[in-house]
Amino acid sequence: MEIEICVGSSCYLKGSSQVIKKMQEYIELNALEEILILKGTFCLGECTRGVSIKIAKEVYSVNERNCLEVLHEMLEVTHAAD
Repeated sequence: MEIEICVGSSCYLKGSSQVIKKMQEYIELNALEEILILKGTFCLGECTRGVSIKIAKEVYSVNERNCLEVLHEMLEVTHAAD
């Protein structure tokens, strides 16, 4: 599953680099490199809401505190669908 994280100027100023770091650490710690792929992208159109990430065609606004919660929810939904 690809996770696109906006690295445009607005999201960068809102902490996209911290979100990327936190997600990378989680993926490595849980050996999910074969399942989750992080990709940088530019504007996803949700600049006012926070750091934008796109998972399975859905755009979410996250921050350093809640990004792993959103990731867990998506993993549960994906696992339940399998």
